[in-house]
Amino acid sequence: MSAVLAATALLLTAGCSSAGGGPPGGNGSTTAQGATSAVSPTAQSAEPTPPAKGSVKVLWTVTENLRSPWGLAPLPGGGLLVSSRDDGTITRVDETTGRQTELGKVSGVSPDGEGGLLGIALSPDYASDHMIYAYFTSASDNRIVRMLYDGRKHAGEQLGAPDTVFRGIPKGFIHNGGRIAFGPDGMLYAGTGESGRRGLSQDLKSLGGKILRMTPEGEPAPGNPFKNSVVYTYGHRNVQGLAWDSKQRLFASEFGQDTWDELNAIKPGDNYGWPDAEGKSSDTRFHNPIAQWHTDVASPSGIAYVNGAVWMAGLRGQRLWRIPLKGTQAAAELQAFLKGTYGRLRTVVAAGGDKLWLVTSNTDGRGSPKKGDDRILELQVR
Repeated sequence: MSAVLAATALLLTAGCSSAGGGPPGGNGSTTAQGATSAVSPTAQSAEPTPPAKGSVKVLWTVTENLRSPWGLAPLPGGGLLVSSRDDGTITRVDETTGRQTELGKVSGVSPDGEGGLLGIALSPDYASDHMIYAYFTSASDNRIVRMLYDGRKHAGEQLGAPDTVFRGIPKGFIHNGGRIAFGPDGMLYAGTGESGRRGLSQDLKSLGGKILRMTPEGEPAPGNPFKNSVVYTYGHRNVQGLAWDSKQRLFASEFGQDTWDELNAIKPGDNYGWPDAEGKSSDTRFHNPIAQWHTDVASPSGIAYVNGAVWMAGLRGQRLWRIPLKGTQAAAELQAFLKGTYGRLRTVVAAGGDKLWLVTSNTDGRGSPKKGDDRILELQVR
């Protein structure tokens, strides 16, 4: 067991916006392909603005023939761990040769619909404890476990038995959330879905439709906004992307229903509106997104922060979105890359410098798999 880490200062993010609803006539400027951004003249002008136009170059295909890949976690000594939603396995991929080695199967995973073995993350003390954290759907709930990774054992036997860290997150055929990540404060964050039961998002007693923040042992993190609760923010529909910028500010992507998908700047304790608001709203109770997209061009899953921008993987939209930031606002027009080239895109992870790893999602039952699917790509982004 790793020791409970002391929390640092709360992440700084923008407050609620009270501007009007989505376009036409809202506080966002209409941009490319059904996307809008909220560009604020007061958005932390002391920070440098990233280039208005970005670029993406596919360097190479790291590996192919993955089955229902979902989470991706780079190992500090080299290698990429990837989870299979439907098989319930974790596989190590050599990022230089593409060779795949199955670590083992995670016991207790009960895949169904959008549920199964979802996000994975390495312990903040991984160098000493070699623990892998995983978010998965069981027969009764969604939960977070941790497992010892012992690479000295034979392939298929390298995962220890899961130790349940946190349980009781509502499960459903849809909207299971599933992204987990350790923040700069050493705390564990999890994006959850409302499992198709819309009312759970506004219920502070429910864990559905939330961003959760907890210690590595699964206890409410020090400084959380609600007493004795792991709830960090609420009013979400289905959060599958979490990333921090260079100033340790948290951003999250969220699936809309019929109209607007969202990218949100996260402020502890805030209400993000679902199901009473989808996208930008004039209701001052709700924290407005910094960018929104029509659902047919996004359906966002994973996000990563590189070179002053959030990069967002789109499932239904089958493209990679670039959202340049100035503080906690979109700084310029949103751009889409790789439109339709690789099909559905699930996960994006910073690979150091100006590079990203991108995971496709065409074998999840909703895509149209081509030869080689699914795959991990290495990109150069600017």
